[in-house]
Amino acid sequence: MENKIMLIEDDGEIREMVKDYLSGEFEVTAFRDGTTAIQTIADYDKYSLALIDLMLPDMSGMEIIKTIRQSSNIPIIIITAKDNDTDKSLGLNLGADDYVVKPFSLIELSARIKANIRRAKTYQPLPDKNSILKIKGIEIDTISHTVTRKGTPIDLTPIEFEILHLLASHPGQA
Repeated sequence: MENKIMLIEDDGEIREMVKDYLSGEFEVTAFRDGTTAIQTIADYDKYSLALIDLMLPDMSGMEIIKTIRQSSNIPIIIITAKDNDTDKSLGLNLGADDYVVKPFSLIELSARIKANIRRAKTYQPLPDKNSILKIKGIEIDTISHTVTRKGTPIDLTPIEFEILHLLASHPGQA
């Protein structure tokens, strides 16, 4: 299966240059604004990685990162002209995995993409032999990614589910 990359970049020249360079190794879906990307993409997890510019015409890249992180753990690389420590720190703290400042080397960008995808695949949790984990009245279904407490469903984001599953799988170690 070919890795799919989501590219959100408003500068047409940069968008096409990155898309052309990466298309030899990746299937790249490019968007020129955040609104179109968010409205078009129903399932972020079908992508292996997202490349997001911070300065978009309709919404900030930071907002897009927040939206993606509500439902997905895919690696996110920020590509931006913003070179100050505050923006770098904010982007990484919101959930981005890497930060690349323009102008950038396409060779380096490709290497960072591969490293982030490799890391994400390496650290994906393995499926449990028992699909339902029960602990103190809570049932965690690792196949359907659902949680119930005394029969009542509990809504969790994918990240919250993974944290709960990790803690419940290793009682007394947290």
